[in-house]
Amino acid sequence: MLRLVSGYLFAILVTITMGSLTVQAQDSPAQPREVQIVTRVLPPMVVERDKSLTGFSIELMDTIANRMRFVPAYTVAPDVRSLLEEVRSGRVQLGISAVSITAVREAEFDFSQPILNSGLQIMTLGQASAGNNNPLWDMLRLLVSWTSLAWLGIGALLIMIPAHIVWFLERRHPEGIVPTRKYFPGIFFALYWAAGTLATQAESAPKHALARLVAVLWMFTGVVFVALYTAQLTATLTVQQIAGGINSPEDLAGKRVAVTAGSTAALAVRELQAFAVEVRQISDAYDALQDRTVDAIVFDAPVLMYYAANEGKGRVQLAGSPFRKEDYGIVFPRGSALRSEVNITLLKMREDGSYQRIYDRWFASR
Repeated sequence: MLRLVSGYLFAILVTITMGSLTVQAQDSPAQPREVQIVTRVLPPMVVERDKSLTGFSIELMDTIANRMRFVPAYTVAPDVRSLLEEVRSGRVQLGISAVSITAVREAEFDFSQPILNSGLQIMTLGQASAGNNNPLWDMLRLLVSWTSLAWLGIGALLIMIPAHIVWFLERRHPEGIVPTRKYFPGIFFALYWAAGTLATQAESAPKHALARLVAVLWMFTGVVFVALYTAQLTATLTVQQIAGGINSPEDLAGKRVAVTAGSTAALAVRELQAFAVEVRQISDAYDALQDRTVDAIVFDAPVLMYYAANEGKGRVQLAGSPFRKEDYGIVFPRGSALRSEVNITLLKMREDGSYQRIYDRWFASR
């Protein structure tokens, strides 16, 4: 009988203990799950300060993580290739930074809806840095420019007209400026006279009355031609000194352009017939531009705009408008269960204004 009572008491005690443990487990909050995220330092998308990460992408992801109740665990990749490789291997669950959504990447990865509208931008040395160019080199470059060659070609065609008229009229005049009736070498005397009159002033005047009339008209034409030619050269030289000769993507042909390895900018630069100088990080491209080992940088517009307005202020300048429009997105492995919930959270952030507040902190004009 005693054993039976002891058994009942033990059973009751075990039941009470288990119930207490169950209640405690229910009352204690569940630990949030940890999500492995790969990123790369690329101001203003990701900024490293005092060994901690901030920036537009980090603030955006931290807000998403808080709403989805998970803890972001960040690892930093050196470049976009390494970032995508981390996602591809499955070592992380997503990647965020300046990752452009392209058709090639979409075939291998899943992307969120766009988190930022972007595009490619050209950066060159600023006016202060570019002002140290060699004047002799500037003059030589101007003389062989398309503008100079075009005007010289027009001048060469123009002098053929008065030269032939003067040759025809002067060849029979006993004191004419053409000493022979033959076309060769007579035409060369006439061409020399026409070219000299166009450029400066003729050494001698025609003797035939009609040839003198042609000479007067030709001298007037020469004054107009030289004025227009001088004005065009002046405008061309001014543009070269202000903009460094690169004003649009078409001006990159034949130039040395710094791009990051594996980026969409590298492909675009090669398509523009420029020589792509691949560097590992965008900071290496900034150094190459300052050292004048490249003529320009092509990279994502938000990144270059941020650099030009901050660290590179006064030393670099942006050339033209952004081209090759692109969108940044959060990249996931194929079939990721997180993608749908992240997209819903992003939409809610746009609707309640929290996305706009993060955007304004990093991209609004100050």
